[in-house]
Amino acid sequence: MTVLTRRSFGAMMLASTAAACTPYAPGTDVPTQEDFLEGYGPIPDAGYNLPGIPSEYLQGVNRRMSGLYNGEQGPNTLDVDPFAKFLYHIREDGTTTRYPVGVGRQGRSIRGAATIRLKRKWPGWTPTQNMLRTEPEVYGPFRAGLPGGLRSPLGSRALYLYRGSRDTYYRIHGTNDLESIGNSGSAGCIRMFNQDIIHLYDQIEVPMQVHIRDRAESLRVDPENYERGVELPPKIISAEELLGAEAEANDRPPVLDEPA
Repeated sequence: MTVLTRRSFGAMMLASTAAACTPYAPGTDVPTQEDFLEGYGPIPDAGYNLPGIPSEYLQGVNRRMSGLYNGEQGPNTLDVDPFAKFLYHIREDGTTTRYPVGVGRQGRSIRGAATIRLKRKWPGWTPTQNMLRTEPEVYGPFRAGLPGGLRSPLGSRALYLYRGSRDTYYRIHGTNDLESIGNSGSAGCIRMFNQDIIHLYDQIEVPMQVHIRDRAESLRVDPENYERGVELPPKIISAEELLGAEAEANDRPPVLDEPA
């Protein structure tokens, strides 16, 4: 096992750099299966064929890694560091899997304790009233929501965060916006590569405790990665791209092995 500190990443960074130099197969525009880093290749899921994650988005620490947990939270907890852009799944034996995440723009992320009370495969999405009020030009066209599937901003899986019996409307969820992982820029939720949220989803049971670090804890526990990444401008997708007849026709419902 590896203790997840800065020293542990030298070899991993070299491996990521080498993988990025792997050439594409002759005569093709996409990498072959063996060109993807382990755990990030194409996967079939719910009737969809999810594409692999190109290694350019997995450089250095920006990919899944397992080791010994060196934070401040107890076992059977998800520990989220929105400043270092990581999520830790802490197991009973003190080991952890660390995932890279994308988080909300400054001031938009939840802090402190929460509980995952629901988890869903290929969930639908509806903008919150706060989204509609603060950015009507972005979210207004989607007021009625989007069904679960390839068009949903929540991606392949979502974990729903509650405080007591109250839904916080924050989610840990998948995304196709690969550039956002390791950076800030979403509306406030915690984004993961689809491959990573599927991996995490299969490891946990609900209810499960979640802790979101504040600035002081992030600096104390992981100063090497504090304020990793950049703040990205919001990406505005036109209503036609997601609600038009062609978009609807090309997005068949997911084939789920459990009730929606």
